[in-house]
Amino acid sequence: MGQTMTEKLYAAHTESGAAKAGDIVMVSPDVVLINDVSGTITIEQLERMQEAGPRYPDRVVLVADHFSPAKDIISAQSIRLLRQFGRQFGIEHYYDAGNGGIEHTLLPEIGMIGPGGIVFGADSHTCTAGAFNASGMGFGSTDLAAAMALGELWVKVPESMRIDIVGSPRPYVTGKDIILSLIAAIGSDGASNLSIEFGGPGLCHLNVDERMAVANMAVEAGAETCVFEADEQVHAFAAAHGWRARSAVAPDPDAHYQSSRVIDLDALEPLVAVPPSPANGTVLSKLIGTKVDQVYIGNCSNGTLTDLRQAASVLRGRKVSRDVRVIIVPATNAIYREAAAEGLLEVFASAGAAVSLPTCGACFGGHMGVLAEGETAIATTNRNFKGRMGHPNSRVYLSNAWVAAAAAVNGEIVDPSMLAVI
Repeated sequence: MGQTMTEKLYAAHTESGAAKAGDIVMVSPDVVLINDVSGTITIEQLERMQEAGPRYPDRVVLVADHFSPAKDIISAQSIRLLRQFGRQFGIEHYYDAGNGGIEHTLLPEIGMIGPGGIVFGADSHTCTAGAFNASGMGFGSTDLAAAMALGELWVKVPESMRIDIVGSPRPYVTGKDIILSLIAAIGSDGASNLSIEFGGPGLCHLNVDERMAVANMAVEAGAETCVFEADEQVHAFAAAHGWRARSAVAPDPDAHYQSSRVIDLDALEPLVAVPPSPANGTVLSKLIGTKVDQVYIGNCSNGTLTDLRQAASVLRGRKVSRDVRVIIVPATNAIYREAAAEGLLEVFASAGAAVSLPTCGACFGGHMGVLAEGETAIATTNRNFKGRMGHPNSRVYLSNAWVAAAAAVNGEIVDPSMLAVI
């Protein structure tokens, strides 16, 4: 029987060169990704193991993104510890405010993940790496300390669910709508303990940014990881950003899948996930008129240049509603600079939106956009659980950037086609 992409990825990272679904194997990842939230615990656990430090410092990436820029003394001390750890062990890849960004968007941008790669990260959305024909898995702090100390970690190779994307997207339909439709169809536990593998002729209509939006939320369906088939877009991106470590993988024609499903882009409409679950994907037309207090455009998969361009096309020449505050967060400093060079930041400022430095802050209710009691937000983020972005009695609707920006203008959820921007 043939192999899935996931089986091939893990096999290529084992000493034996063999791995099939259900096997427990020792995997040597290309990257161990640590952030400023759980990094302090990981470092403490590494010290308790009485290890001299990371076995492969060049494979460790340290990113201060959740509380950066530091919001208080505690977060400042956590970031300082991360920086000191990097200096102590000669870790080249340390990123903070001004030279980094949100970890999952930053990693492929700096050439640390690409086709055929594996990253173990301190965050559940490490699965974003799947957009690049790679595998990303989130782990706890002790596991990552062991991965740094040993250069490898045991993994149970997951079975795979196959998703074929076909057709062509309608106007205002994006990668965000693809993943919201999938989660709505299978539920928040529909892919539990699985890898989701994406392929099909419809992939050609998704640029790398939109694939990241899909991959990022695979975990919201319960998946362990996900993998996209590689094509020229992915290869071109990887080459442009310096990825040389591994070769792309493709599924064998007779690969075994736990289940399979088709997503037809021709039939897909813009969706909005109603709180309190990403699985509550609802067609946009049913939510027209829902009032919002805050619009948030950003996060690890929807703060890309594609998202910013979509938002700017809506806001250009218009003003943000007086009843709404709008926060726009480019996902990395490189994206921030590109957006500035294209004039997008000026569009946002002229419309009355606030533009932030790259940070995870508001997405998880940390800072830079926390919601008050009774407030409602529409956001391009990945979770809308109760209290996710602030007060337990606030509400968060999840959407793509077109829909979020249209709500910014009208003060309520509307169909962006009403504004005739494309």
